[in-house]
Amino acid sequence: MSTLTIGQYLMRLLKAYGVDTVFGIPGVHTLELYRGIASENMRHILVRHEQGAGFMADGYARVTGKPGVCTLITGPGLTNALTPIGQAFSDSIPMLVLSSVNATRELGRGWGSLHEITDQAATARPLVGLSRTAFDRDQVTAYVHEAFNLFSAARPRPAHLELPIDILGADSGLSEAAAIPPFVGPPHVQAADVERAARLLSEAERPLILVGGGAISAHPSLAAMAEALSAPVITTIAGKGIIADRHPLSLGATLPSPQTQKLLAEADVILALGTELAETDHWVDRLQMPGKLIRVDLDIRKLSDLYPAELPLLGEAGAFARDLLAALGRGRTEPWDGRARAKVAAIRKALDEERAAERPEYMVALNALRAALPADTVLATDMTQLAYAANSHFPVDQPRSYLHPCGFGTLGYGLPAAIGAKLGAPERPVAAMVGDGGLLFTLTDLGTAVELEMPLPIILWDNDGLGQIRDGMIRLQMPQIGVSPRNPDYIAVARGFGARAVEVEGPAEIAPAMAKALDHPGPTVLRLQAKNFT
Repeated sequence: MSTLTIGQYLMRLLKAYGVDTVFGIPGVHTLELYRGIASENMRHILVRHEQGAGFMADGYARVTGKPGVCTLITGPGLTNALTPIGQAFSDSIPMLVLSSVNATRELGRGWGSLHEITDQAATARPLVGLSRTAFDRDQVTAYVHEAFNLFSAARPRPAHLELPIDILGADSGLSEAAAIPPFVGPPHVQAADVERAARLLSEAERPLILVGGGAISAHPSLAAMAEALSAPVITTIAGKGIIADRHPLSLGATLPSPQTQKLLAEADVILALGTELAETDHWVDRLQMPGKLIRVDLDIRKLSDLYPAELPLLGEAGAFARDLLAALGRGRTEPWDGRARAKVAAIRKALDEERAAERPEYMVALNALRAALPADTVLATDMTQLAYAANSHFPVDQPRSYLHPCGFGTLGYGLPAAIGAKLGAPERPVAAMVGDGGLLFTLTDLGTAVELEMPLPIILWDNDGLGQIRDGMIRLQMPQIGVSPRNPDYIAVARGFGARAVEVEGPAEIAPAMAKALDHPGPTVLRLQAKNFT
């Protein structure tokens, strides 16, 4: 039996780890990777720009829970993808970034070789959990396993593996991939500490639960835990859906609101699960939490940062939640009563009324979109004003259903992330929500969706400019500079790609337009002009 090149060996190894889809653009430096993609019958998704490869891998990972994989050429291929890699790092998304690098004899020599960077691995290092250069088959084997251990046992971060082009084409000496060694499991909170947490929460008069994206595995236990404690639940944007937004104890992703922050400040015991409590979660200098804080996280640095805990617990949120729920069942807890529900209902009502009075077009559009989209829809949103309102006011009732570029805040995320999500969960409806400014960052990915004949509604919120920045300039009484670019004819552009495109003139037209878009074998751009929804 003939042996494999190292490029082929890498792809065979990844297939053994369960990888079946890769995102990328072939280049002269990655041909040996593509030989492996072909020989392993992997699904390759052709993007139009490497930024799209990274965002698609991100969306795929958020929906499936498996690492998204992208293949990038040396130099500009990697640098083009650094923005989505940074987004995945900021939001703790597992992503495996495979890139070529210049031939071994050229590294660090400054000869002016094609795509040369003085230290390519160092370029990626601030934005990944690990960045490795493999010079032989054994290092490929070791570094791939190191990356998958990072995904399974620690706070997920992107991992970058680069291979010199001469190594990619070298003979591996093997016809099969190496056996996969056992994975390292995540740390578990000790039983005694679970009992301490249960005791603190059981004795609390005003307990409260904070949930971030790192607590997604706690989804099966969270509602019952909240009910056992009569505790309101606040999620971050990354945590949306871990408890249903419409659960009577859920305040959803409303942490930036003063009313929710006041409730947090009044709590005497707070359980924070899998959340770093970053600026983009609350938008204040520092949250006021005078109550006792219990923090559970896989990242040990989160246990003693801006919000040091009374009870810091290094561990995986899902196992902790199951153990805590069992411990609460053995303790003395009050039955689920109406006090917390009444507070939650009052705050939610006040926030909806406040938003409707301040910017009625957002609530009109979001209510119509929520009614038109199936309950299990995955919505991938961009950095746009309608999405900022959706973070708090578009309810989702299951995890892995709302994708938003929180920490890094990258424009251009929504469309490619939606494509990746649809590929990861083809059985679920998927939609993108983008602004007229952000869409231009990754508009070329529309070509990928057309090529895949992907049923994908693309909700284009057109406020004719960079609305958030424009509003800020107006509020600061300063000249409006660079916030009113001349937009293209988005309907014509979309049709030029081969997509459907529809002008949605008002809220009554959303439902029929959405129904057709979800049933169409290809993407549909639904242009909603903000002025039509006031």
